[in-house]
Amino acid sequence: MTTQNFLPDSHNLPYVEELFTHFLADPASVPQEWQQYFASFTNGTPGAYRLEPSFHRSSIFNPPGNGGGSAPSVTHAPLDGSGAASLQEKVVWLIRVYRVRGHMIAKIDPLGMPRQSFPELDPAYHGISEADMDRPVAQRMAGGPAMTTPRETFARLRNTYCRSIGVQYMHIDDPKMREWLQTRMETTENRIKLTKEEQIRIFTRLTDAVIFEEFVQKKFIGSKSFSLEGGESLIPLLDMAIERAGEYGVDEIVLGMAHRGRLNVLANIMGKNPRTIFSEFEDKSQASILGHGDVKYHLGYSSDWTTTAGKKVHLTLCFNASHLEFVNPVVIGRARAKADRNGDTKLEKKLAIVIHGDSAMAGEGVVQETFNLSQLEAYKTGGTLHIVLNNQIGFTTLAVQNRSMTYCSDVAKMLQIPIFHVDGEDPEAVMQVISLAMDFRREFKSDVVIDMLCYRRRGHNEGDEPSYTQPLMYEAIRQRKPVGESYKSHLLTQGGISAQQADEIGHRRRAYLEDELAAAKNSTEMYTVSSLAGIWQGYTGGLEKHSDHHIPNVPVEKLQQLLRKLSVYPKDFALHPKLQRFFELREEMAAGKKPLDWSAGEALAFATLATGGIPVRMTGQDSERGTFSHRHAVLHDIKNESTYMPLNHLAPDQAPVAIHNSALSEVAVLGFEYGYSIDTPDGLVIWEAQFGDFVNVAQVIIDQFLCSAEEKWQRLSGLVMLLPHGFEGMGPEHSSARLERFLMLSANDNIQVVVPSTPAQMYHVLRRQMLRKWRKPLVVFTPKSLLRHPECVSSLADLAEGSFQRIIPDDIKRDKPPSRVLLCAGKIYYELHARRAELKRDDVAIIRVEQLYPGPEDELRQVLAGVPDGTPTAWVQEEPDNMGAWRHVRILFGETLLGRLRLTGICRATSASPATGSPSRHKAEQAEIINKAFSES
Repeated sequence: MTTQNFLPDSHNLPYVEELFTHFLADPASVPQEWQQYFASFTNGTPGAYRLEPSFHRSSIFNPPGNGGGSAPSVTHAPLDGSGAASLQEKVVWLIRVYRVRGHMIAKIDPLGMPRQSFPELDPAYHGISEADMDRPVAQRMAGGPAMTTPRETFARLRNTYCRSIGVQYMHIDDPKMREWLQTRMETTENRIKLTKEEQIRIFTRLTDAVIFEEFVQKKFIGSKSFSLEGGESLIPLLDMAIERAGEYGVDEIVLGMAHRGRLNVLANIMGKNPRTIFSEFEDKSQASILGHGDVKYHLGYSSDWTTTAGKKVHLTLCFNASHLEFVNPVVIGRARAKADRNGDTKLEKKLAIVIHGDSAMAGEGVVQETFNLSQLEAYKTGGTLHIVLNNQIGFTTLAVQNRSMTYCSDVAKMLQIPIFHVDGEDPEAVMQVISLAMDFRREFKSDVVIDMLCYRRRGHNEGDEPSYTQPLMYEAIRQRKPVGESYKSHLLTQGGISAQQADEIGHRRRAYLEDELAAAKNSTEMYTVSSLAGIWQGYTGGLEKHSDHHIPNVPVEKLQQLLRKLSVYPKDFALHPKLQRFFELREEMAAGKKPLDWSAGEALAFATLATGGIPVRMTGQDSERGTFSHRHAVLHDIKNESTYMPLNHLAPDQAPVAIHNSALSEVAVLGFEYGYSIDTPDGLVIWEAQFGDFVNVAQVIIDQFLCSAEEKWQRLSGLVMLLPHGFEGMGPEHSSARLERFLMLSANDNIQVVVPSTPAQMYHVLRRQMLRKWRKPLVVFTPKSLLRHPECVSSLADLAEGSFQRIIPDDIKRDKPPSRVLLCAGKIYYELHARRAELKRDDVAIIRVEQLYPGPEDELRQVLAGVPDGTPTAWVQEEPDNMGAWRHVRILFGETLLGRLRLTGICRATSASPATGSPSRHKAEQAEIINKAFSES
């Protein structure tokens, strides 16, 4: 057999390169036949093995014995003359190794901590001797003359991949992306050419950042500010990102970040008046009667930025809590909502920027969940810019204790995107990577990551002493000058600025801050946050009793027309045979021959809103079909898998309806939809849990954003959460949506908690959510078994003539008052109703509480007006005694309901688990509850 060298122009080279990447990371991960070949280039004996030309790509990952194709034939060739690898081949492999691993020795740490050495990055390792270094070889890097030498190639490789910038991009499968990056980096040796004006702008922004921190530390001694000191290059980085975004036609940017450096960003990027920030240090801004407020380094802000070219860019910095990375999906949700609102279908005009912390990025799973959304149709934004403000430490925890990865950004390698590592003390290198990042995003509509290594000059907060736990690190930090000083020296050496110019820039900034501080001290003005401007004008928060309750009805004829249209699909659409009956039933419902089931009631809510000009967006893990196969909003052709959504074919001028299956995620998806709702006050935005129990995973979004944003930040949201809830013997993780947790979080009418028990109630509560101007999150505990329960139905008249009832009174007309009153919510009503009929206990009244919060005390008082004082009254629920609504009801009313009816609770025994996993035990427990409800004791 003849052997063949794999020269760079071989058509097989891309496949061999791909496999070689895996070999470098983990030699054992590639087939043994290939290990021998690649080892010849990494063990000092290149050319010892040759690769036969007859191989098939399938053998790369499926060697013989694993079902793969023919393995490559490898033969041993002696190291003499023609058997040795050519110099050209050695240089090619050297280039390859630098592209893959050059970042590992890049000088990206401003503290200069030692890095591991990698012998394969030495030309000698590949058999390139000093005598070879000046021999001519073909140019195999991007750009440059046709011929070069190993010495010139080696120098270009070191300059491109091993100075202040390290790049991870060879994990990207798309050759166009890799080639684009290689061309941009290798032709410039990864350096940006800056004009004198651009250098002065960078210096000015650095000076702004440095002086702001110095000023705050001197004027507000002992106050927490979570300073940016050590990471001031973030300010010119953001400055250039916004300028470049404006150049590319971006007109809105949504930013999210934790507290580190937030005040600096507010002052120097967002344009928040420093006197307002200083007033917040004086605690003047927290006297708003609208809520309890939040600490100053959690606050958000909006402003307009005018670029040097005169382009307007609107900036929004999202409010954020101390759960550092959980704002990430909120940011991208807001960016997508802005794009959808403005018809930006190409996703070119809105940009999301997320600023991560190093420890949080590596440690918090919401980062991975958010990355996973980046290219999904329902969630993509055209590419998010991720910036890691890498302090190289957590509170007191170093990287060796908080991650198992080389870089905190390694989680981003799950995507086909570049990751730039850059020394934060080299502002011009920072400018190069932001230029590359913004251009890459624009070219490929993809996320991109900048890991800016810096340090934290002070402790976690200004009152902390970091040398307790990192004495050597902080000794090195104490010796560092502010980055503005080092860049000033650089410019003075280059002649880019004079000492007088530099001093004047600093003097102006200090004088400005002094004036702002004086104004803040002398002012009696209370600085408050307003959320009801712009698209939120006309909407209200506050207490429910102050809201407008008039909801217009839709006539029966219109409902019938819509229901018929919801039953229509294209003639050539191959519908699943089992769905034929589903649509036949809808036709019968439209004709008034059958009552409406849950699916029809919900669909008509969506349809009437959409045809009324209100967009509808709904996502969840199985929302298109519905977890319980009740919705079938998106139909699938059984022959070609094309899809059709009747909800989008109701009227030519209707608003869009978007229903998407989501990633298997609760926290990021809920965070995204919350963010989306913030920028969509005039649209119905819904997140649906697969099972209500799974909302547990999203508790941070619920606690830190959904339930408290109005009180902390005066930010409203109309997000709807649909949480399937009900005890049917399906076990502890498929029963409870944790009703008690939402009721525990309820205060000052911050959220709405409802348990609708009929299709009409579902219809009305969804319409009410949009047709009144009062905007609060709506938590709906939706049924499972009731979706097809023969008694859980409504008439067209119930929809056309009714409204949402907070309390549904008993349906029995009596000549005398009831001897017993049962209060309940949701599914258990139907079991109580059936048992009452079986026992013929018409003396027992069953009252459904459909809205648990805000509490319907007035309606309850009215419904119970004819019940004599002292009448035994019980709250009946499926949940254990320590869960569900019972304890909320008991706290609200005490032992005596409305001050006159003795109140007890009937429920399962106190339990650590929501429900049993035994169907038979479930039935026994349920029977006990129902029987006890009608017991005289």
